[in-house]
Amino acid sequence: MTSFQEFLNRISKLKNLPLPGLESQLKMAAVERLDEMRRTAMKARNHKEASVMMLVYPKNDIPHFVLIERAHTKGKHSGQIAFPGGRKEKTDTDNSVTALRETEEEIGISMEQQHLITSLTSLYIPPSNYMVYPYLAFAKAELQFKAQPSEVKSIIEIELSELLEDNNVSKTVLSTSYMKEVSVPCFYFGDVMVWGATAMMLQEIKDYFLQAE
Repeated sequence: MTSFQEFLNRISKLKNLPLPGLESQLKMAAVERLDEMRRTAMKARNHKEASVMMLVYPKNDIPHFVLIERAHTKGKHSGQIAFPGGRKEKTDTDNSVTALRETEEEIGISMEQQHLITSLTSLYIPPSNYMVYPYLAFAKAELQFKAQPSEVKSIIEIELSELLEDNNVSKTVLSTSYMKEVSVPCFYFGDVMVWGATAMMLQEIKDYFLQAE
């Protein structure tokens, strides 16, 4: 998409399309976790709930989306590249409110600036026992971000067209607190590597947008 207006024109078509779903997400899952993801993703469990936001906005009239580099903490997902978002609070009336509120808290974009387009396919994350509910939204004007220091180390702005390219998927070998020397698929946006649950959600979003072309 070469202009933000082109993105806006596509929203009504997106709303009428089916979500690509779990099969799309699994394209970016580590091979060692495929069976586990298939077994657990759609089952009811005693899990915690969180929501994240894919927020598209204009920058120099070109559609961009925002990711964050999480602050280094003791958590399982410390330092990872992710969507803004977080845990559902008792005061949140539904999961979309969680996504909107957490986006405001983490990157300083008010709930009123975020216009929801659709929910995406929920994704269960075994290491942290969270069911994550992703949402797609847009902002009408250029944004000024303000990172929450305790949660966000840096803010990453990526052109939407980079996600839709054919040649941005690769593989890398990673070790984390819960897996050792595992080959995982990942997205590369310049020097930014995205893997894991965020990459799985991005793959569904990518397939979703490509359906609308």
